[in-house]
Amino acid sequence: MEKQFEQFEKAGDDAHAEKRKVADQVIEALTAHAWIEEKIFYPAAREAAPDTKVHVLESIGPSSSLDPSDERFGAKMSVLMENVRHHVEEEEKEWFPDVRKAVGRNRLTEVGQQMEAARKKAPGSPLAVPSAKK
Repeated sequence: MEKQFEQFEKAGDDAHAEKRKVADQVIEALTAHAWIEEKIFYPAAREAAPDTKVHVLESIGPSSSLDPSDERFGAKMSVLMENVRHHVEEEEKEWFPDVRKAVGRNRLTEVGQQMEAARKKAPGSPLAVPSAKK
């Protein structure tokens, strides 16, 4: 994901087609990630460590219908990238250590395999992610 963010940030102001392509890739990857997190990882983590706070990605980002030449497009992607980076940092520093202790290595391996298998079934639309319906 970080590689895609850097690709977007390095694209020139007039690289609208490249920015649209990268944004679409980011949205697709985040949608799949959020879906498998919410369907598989979060339930397993809550079962093993019910007192931990679940961090859910708050924003999937720019609308796929927003034209990349629109001045709001870059701003929306910047907000998305900041939200994702913040989400990753919070999970890795604050939440994952507690989950790792509670879940254990074998169960984490099992959950990881389930998540990888489920990625193939992940929806393409951010609106199909369970948290989008709340």
